[in-house]
Amino acid sequence: MARTRYITAEGEQALREELRFLWKEKRPEVTQAVREAAALGDRSENAEYIYGKKQLREIDRRVRFLTKRLDELTVVDRLPDDRDKVFFGAWVTIENEDGAVHTYRLVGPDEFDLSRGYLSIDSPMARALLGKRIDDEVSVRTPEGFRQTVIIDIRYDTPPVGAV
Repeated sequence: MARTRYITAEGEQALREELRFLWKEKRPEVTQAVREAAALGDRSENAEYIYGKKQLREIDRRVRFLTKRLDELTVVDRLPDDRDKVFFGAWVTIENEDGAVHTYRLVGPDEFDLSRGYLSIDSPMARALLGKRIDDEVSVRTPEGFRQTVIIDIRYDTPPVGAV
């Protein structure tokens, strides 16, 4: 499945900051370390030189990826007209059949982080929640089988402290 090209404004800012850090700070620092290691002589057995070159390749690979990805992303920075339904960027609170309550924000695949409650829009749970309203029951296929959840809240603001 192709990755969704949507991202929140906060997600785009984080990717741009990572790109800036890698290009303006990390790469020059590693380049200098490689230059110093190369000045020590034999490069074939110089661990600092070999490791530094490897780091530069990884940084360059990530810079290329971020540059290309940022060009193809669409920033979703406005609220939907119907805020009673679940759309991209919504904070959705659900209760599962065991009574456990979880709050998730539907975000792009480049910014998902379950520890923060950020759920990728490409995930089965997010796909099942899209377009639903409060009190709608949602069935989600999991490795253990189908699980039922009920939407108990939808917001398009910042989450309450301690939510997730």
